[in-house]
Amino acid sequence: MADYGSDKKSRDNQMRSAINQQLVETGEREKLKELLRVRLAECGWRDQLKQLCKEIVRERGLEHVSVDDLVQDITPKARQLVPDTVKKELLQKIRNFLAQQANV
Repeated sequence: MADYGSDKKSRDNQMRSAINQQLVETGEREKLKELLRVRLAECGWRDQLKQLCKEIVRERGLEHVSVDDLVQDITPKARQLVPDTVKKELLQKIRNFLAQQANV
């Protein structure tokens, strides 16, 4: 039973790696990253994170917060704050890309 889970995880990782490689080789990954940057800026996500960082620094004091601490603290919240519409749009773009690659 443990082997099945391990095999599935291994296959999932291989699939992710192969997809990522295709995205990089075709330049699509950079396009998706740029789209993500634009969408996050449009929805105010970056401003929300800036505010969150300021609050953390204010609470703990500048001398008690490192960049690594901030990153570790805000990463889970940052992921939660990405709007579902942005996630869905990127996922659809990836699906379209994979469909096009399958037809090539």
